[in-house]
Amino acid sequence: MVQVKRICCIGAGYVGGPTCSVIAQMCPDVTVTVVDVNEDRIRAWNSDSLPIFEPGLQEVVESCRGVNLFFSTDINTAVMDADLVFISVNTPTKTFGIGKGRAADLKYIEACARRIADVSTGCKIVVEKSTVPVRAAESIRRIFNANTKSSLNFQVLSNPEFLAEGTAISDLKNPDRVLIGGDETPEGRRAIEALRAVYERWVPKNKIITTNTWSSELSKLAANAFLAQRISSINSISALCEVTGADVEEVAHAIGTDQRIGSRFLKASVGFGGSCFQKDVLNLVYLCEALNLPEVARYWQQVIEINDYQRRRFSSRIIGCLFNTVTDKKIALLGFAFKKNTGDTRESSSIYISRYLMDEGARLHIYDPKVKKEQIVLDLSQPTLSHGDDPSRVSRLVTVSTDPYDACKDAHAIVICTEWDMFKELDYERIYKAMLKPAFIFDGRRILDDLHDQLQHIGFQVETIGKRVSQRSAFVANTDVSQPDHLPPSKKTKV
Repeated sequence: MVQVKRICCIGAGYVGGPTCSVIAQMCPDVTVTVVDVNEDRIRAWNSDSLPIFEPGLQEVVESCRGVNLFFSTDINTAVMDADLVFISVNTPTKTFGIGKGRAADLKYIEACARRIADVSTGCKIVVEKSTVPVRAAESIRRIFNANTKSSLNFQVLSNPEFLAEGTAISDLKNPDRVLIGGDETPEGRRAIEALRAVYERWVPKNKIITTNTWSSELSKLAANAFLAQRISSINSISALCEVTGADVEEVAHAIGTDQRIGSRFLKASVGFGGSCFQKDVLNLVYLCEALNLPEVARYWQQVIEINDYQRRRFSSRIIGCLFNTVTDKKIALLGFAFKKNTGDTRESSSIYISRYLMDEGARLHIYDPKVKKEQIVLDLSQPTLSHGDDPSRVSRLVTVSTDPYDACKDAHAIVICTEWDMFKELDYERIYKAMLKPAFIFDGRRILDDLHDQLQHIGFQVETIGKRVSQRSAFVANTDVSQPDHLPPSKKTKV
C-alpha cells in the first residue's frame, strides 16, 4: 500500500484551508502544504489574521503552522513533492454559455489537472475535494491520460467534504462519515486504501465509506439537495402558518419528534444561503436535464423557487408593514453572513433582501460582527440582481456600521437576517428610545422568540417568520407575492 507522507492541497479557501489544517494536526508525521495563486490569501494564512473566520480554526493553524503545515504560492514545487494532491478550488455556477445559471464551471478544476500533469513525476494520487458534477473525475482522468509521461501514473479519487461552516473544525474532527470514491481496479483500490489510512488516524473505520467514483460525486450533490429541500419544505409551511395562525416552530417540533423525519434542518428562516446548497441543487437540475429527466429536474428546481419566494415574501412584508413604502427610510439590517459563526456571505439571503429594499429606495445601515465593509459593498455592487444602471446606488443607500446601536439609531425598522447570538442580548429598550415610531422588528431567523412579549411591552411592532405576533397594520400589502409589483422577479429557470 502507498504510504502518504506529503500532501499538497491546491486551493486555500473555505474547504482546503480548514481541512488540511485538521489533517496536519491529526497526522503530525505528514507534511501538508496548502497552495494558492492568490498571494494576499496565502499571506493572510501565514499571519495572525486568517482569511476566514471559523471557531477553533485559529488554534488548529497555530499549533501546526511552520511545523508540518505550510501555506505557499509555489504550486509547482508542492505538487512535485506530494504523494497525494487535493483539488479544492472554486467550482462556481456558470454565468454565461451553455448551462448558464445551473451548470458548474469547471475551468479551475481543468487548470489544476493540466498543471498537475505538467509538473508531476512518478505516482500521484489526485483527490477531487471540490463539489463537482458527476463524472468530473472522468474529465480529470482524460486530461491525465492525454498528458501522461512514461514515468507518470495517476489515480483519481473523489473525497467530497460534508463540513458545515460555523462548525467546520468540529465536523472535520468528528465527522458523521468520510466518503472516498475511486476506480474498481487493483490500482484504484490501493489509492483508496492510502487515503483511508490518512483518515483512520482519527476517524473510526466504520465511519469511512468507500464507493465507486460516480456514487461518491453524486452523493455530495444529493446530500446538499436533501438538506436544501428540508429548509424549503419548512419555509413553505411557514407561509401557511402566518395565514392560519399556526406557529411554524410548534409545527416543526411536532413533526421533528417523528423519528422517521428528525428535527434537523427544520428551522424556518429567510432562506438558505452559502456556497453549496443553491449551486449544488442547480447543478443537479442541469444534470437531470442533460440526462433527459425533465420531471426530476422540475422537482429539484422547485426547491430553489421556494427559497427565492421566501426571500421575496419577507421583503414584501417589511415594505407592507412600513405603510407600503420604504423610500428614504432608514432600515437597520443586522447580520450579513449567510449564517452565524462565519464571515462567508456567498448567496446570503441578506444580499437579496438588501437589494429588494434598495430597489425601493430604502437607506440601509448594515451591521455584522464578522463581515468586512469591503465584502458587503462588493456583494451589493454585483450586477447580477441589480435593477437600474446607477453605479453609485450602493454608496448612496448603504452604510456599513461597526456598532449595532449606531445602525439602529433613528431607524424605522430592524431586520435580523443572521442568527448571531449577540442579537439576543442587545439592550432593546435603549434601541427603541433611539428609533422612529412606530418601531418595527422583523425577525428573519426566529432568534427573539423568548423576547416577543418583552419587545411588545417596550413598544415594538414585532414581525417574525411563520407566526403572527403583532396585530397587522391596515397598510400591510397583499400576501400574494408570486408576482409582486414592487419587487424584482425571481430568476426562473426553464426546465
